[in-house]
Amino acid sequence: MINILEKSHDSVLGVEASGKLTAKDYEEIWVPALDKLISEYGKVSALLYMDDEFKGWETQAIVDDAKFGFKHCKSFEKIALVGGPAYVTAGVKMFSMFLTFEIKCFDADELDEAWEWLEE
Repeated sequence: MINILEKSHDSVLGVEASGKLTAKDYEEIWVPALDKLISEYGKVSALLYMDDEFKGWETQAIVDDAKFGFKHCKSFEKIALVGGPAYVTAGVKMFSMFLTFEIKCFDADELDEAWEWLEE
């Protein structure tokens, strides 16, 4: 499940992910919200906060995430990933050199720091 965080504003979108993310989460919440901001601002920053109940992604959600990312990679300025399993951080370290935007991982207790980094 994805919920948009109240601290989201202007071209900065933050969401909290809990449980297992599904294709429906992407289709109904994440992608429409990002599409709206991209069409309005051109470039956006995003924050994904994975809470203590986060269990990863369904396969179709991973596919949807990758498709959206490839299509809109030049529309991102920064992405902050907060909390989540160690494999998320490892994946970011492995692939960040291929990205056209800044991406940074934060520990679960560094949500405020992640927001500050996005707004720098």
